Amino acid sequence: MSRLRRVRAEATAATRSFLRRRTAVFFTFFFPVILVVIFGALVRTRPGGGGLFAAPAAYYVPGYLATVVLFTPLSRIGSEIARHRDDSRFEKLATTPLTRGEWLAAHTLVNLGVISVASLLILGLVVGLTGATLPVAPALALLVPFVALAVVLFCGFGAILGRVADSQDGVIAASNTIALPLLFLSDTFLTPSLLPEWFANAALVSPLTYFARGVRTVTFSPTGTDLPAPPLGTTGNLAVLAALAAVFFAVGAVAVPRTE
Repeated sequence: MSRLRRVRAEATAATRSFLRRRTAVFFTFFFPVILVVIFGALVRTRPGGGGLFAAPAAYYVPGYLATVVLFTPLSRIGSEIARHRDDSRFEKLATTPLTRGEWLAAHTLVNLGVISVASLLILGLVVGLTGATLPVAPALALLVPFVALAVVLFCGFGAILGRVADSQDGVIAASNTIALPLLFLSDTFLTPSLLPEWFANAALVSPLTYFARGVRTVTFSPTGTDLPAPPLGTTGNLAVLAALAAVFFAVGAVAVPRTE
């Protein structure tokens, strides 16, 4: 069996397993939707009013997308590894030609499909509920590689968490502990003016920062506002995100257990 067929077979099995867990399917899409409804429709933005959500609605598109590219891979990949380990599935996989990198690639593809659908849903809700206006330009297509690379990156991160945590509960606790601060402190929902000056350098440590800033360059124009243009621009943030995705995926593939 070729590598492509092995990855496809594992991805097909993982997809069926995910779809059978209806609660997991529901909350995978429900969480980002309720976030958009609460922050976008109920709280709403008040451009020029000061404080939280004072920027134009389109400014927060990267934050809404970040909820799915961050939380979903971390929790799903980490939990999948913990579940496989508890059921001794890795011992069985060790007797097959499927490598750790192929296993992670297959599950990354599943997450990419799920998150792509969720991202389209979020974009539709943001435009419909918040009145955000996205620029209709060829550059908007760059959302595809930004989302794909972020999924690869955080799937690798999730594999590392799955290896370190000793249970599914431990994975969920660790992923939430890491994801919540990253979500709000990676130039997503909070504008730089609301944070201390020294934090601008601290934010560079977060890989989510490069996703948020890169997405913002293609979904929001700071023209006519007092908001600065994102550092590095579209190409720079995409390049950094690609490099980080390669590193995290490689480390994550090594972290996937073979036997216990």
